[in-house]
Amino acid sequence: MIERSRETLVNAVLAGLLLAAPLVATLLDEPFYVSLASRVAILALAGVGLNLALGYGGMVSFGHAAFFGLGGYVAGIAAFHAFEGSAFIAWPITIGGSDQLLVVWLVAALVAALAALAIGAISLRTSGVYFIMITLAFAQMIYYLAISIPAYGGEDGLAIYLRNQMPLADSNNPLVFFFLCYGLLLLALFVSARIVAAPFGMALQCARMNEVRLATSGIAPYPVKLTAFVISAVITGIAGALFADLNGFVGPSMLSWHRSGEIMIFVILGGVGRLFGPLAGAALFILLESFIGGFTDRWQLLLGAVLLGVVLFARGGVMGLLAGRARHD
Repeated sequence: MIERSRETLVNAVLAGLLLAAPLVATLLDEPFYVSLASRVAILALAGVGLNLALGYGGMVSFGHAAFFGLGGYVAGIAAFHAFEGSAFIAWPITIGGSDQLLVVWLVAALVAALAALAIGAISLRTSGVYFIMITLAFAQMIYYLAISIPAYGGEDGLAIYLRNQMPLADSNNPLVFFFLCYGLLLLALFVSARIVAAPFGMALQCARMNEVRLATSGIAPYPVKLTAFVISAVITGIAGALFADLNGFVGPSMLSWHRSGEIMIFVILGGVGRLFGPLAGAALFILLESFIGGFTDRWQLLLGAVLLGVVLFARGGVMGLLAGRARHD
């Protein structure tokens, strides 16, 4: 009970620090740090999505960049057509672009869900290293599809000239945009916590530990894992849409296997299967990249050393060190 309370306290401190950072930066007239906090929130959101599949479902997906990038391209293509005043589809019905965040998030979630349903339906018939490689293969297929469409920038990517808007909120304001990202992160954490605590979450964790035992209890593991995989992709896809809006650009790099690796690093650094692990991991990653990277281009050497230390000596990740309680498999 004491350890659980300690983890709750650590979670609250992390959430509070992320909220306080852009407020202080605004008071000091440092907009760069507001955008940096938004980036932490967005990448943590992507990590929350992967953590649901990896941490609770045991699905080591190396293709979550596909959903992240698809969300980004939804935001980019919607803004492109809204700016040009052109139609995305002209027949049999006309579908144009949109600069409304709610519309973009809904479409990004739908596209990510459909992609995950197709990818997961095939990938989840495998396990272990085969699952890792087939998710990677699907992500690379989508990556090469993106660079082969010159209408949307091809290898050069697509600039976003319109920041998507939210009713009654000025999303062009960096602090307001941070609050939108932060709110979605908290919502995703809440949804993830509710899923894990529900009977569905219990079945998902049982599938991670022993699929045969779950099957003998009368619950088929396949649909449970597929559902979790789709929900995971939806969260990551929305994060991708936010990331494209933040940068004003979307490119094939959002779909690359490097991005999948980065999202996985957030989860491992923070703690696999820890609710706030992705937030701790994303914050540590961005701090190393931004501040150590300001002194040397070899900041990834330090990141590798930190990651190696976590894997060898702190299986609970940063959250395990701070909260002092390891997840029991």
